[in-house]
Amino acid sequence: MIHPTAEVSPQAEVGEGTRIWHQAQVREGARIGRDCIISKGVYIDFDVVIGNRVKIQNRASIYHGATLEDGVFIGPHACMTNDRIPRAITPSGELKADADWEVGRIVVKYGASVGAGAVVLPDVTIGRFAMVGAGAVVTRDVPDHGLVVGSPARLKGFVCRCGRRLVVGQESADAIEMRCQVCDVTYSLPREVVDESTG
Repeated sequence: MIHPTAEVSPQAEVGEGTRIWHQAQVREGARIGRDCIISKGVYIDFDVVIGNRVKIQNRASIYHGATLEDGVFIGPHACMTNDRIPRAITPSGELKADADWEVGRIVVKYGASVGAGAVVLPDVTIGRFAMVGAGAVVTRDVPDHGLVVGSPARLKGFVCRCGRRLVVGQESADAIEMRCQVCDVTYSLPREVVDESTG
């Protein structure tokens, strides 16, 4: 279903069961998988790749160079940027052409969530089932199940596949077991990654 006010390029691919709502824009070469929800006013730039069962909330912007794997959640007004040194003009004062841009990549892995108003800078990977807090500014990679908050975003803990915070269980020399008190699922995480969240 594509709402009549949405602007979807004929050169974009949209999977079966995907819904694109009011005033969304999907550019040429974008590939959107099955059963996604693209909410009101979302902008999806050219050649962006979006997996299956992805939910992108109102007014989020996903720029060229971004890949969202299956099951990703993007909160309202979140932004996936693609240029660490943005300028409208060259040093000589000329308007920049396409060839002048250095596009960085963003990968948001399976099941990860990016909260409302968060900004993700280019050349960043957000790990599987990671959680980026609302308003965070992500400047570096986030580990699988990592919980990051703040500006710049800092690792503050870990979350379950269900999204709830994990608690520390048994420890060994190179790994720490962390458990979800709701799902009763245990994860074994590398000690150096867990230690970063408490440092």
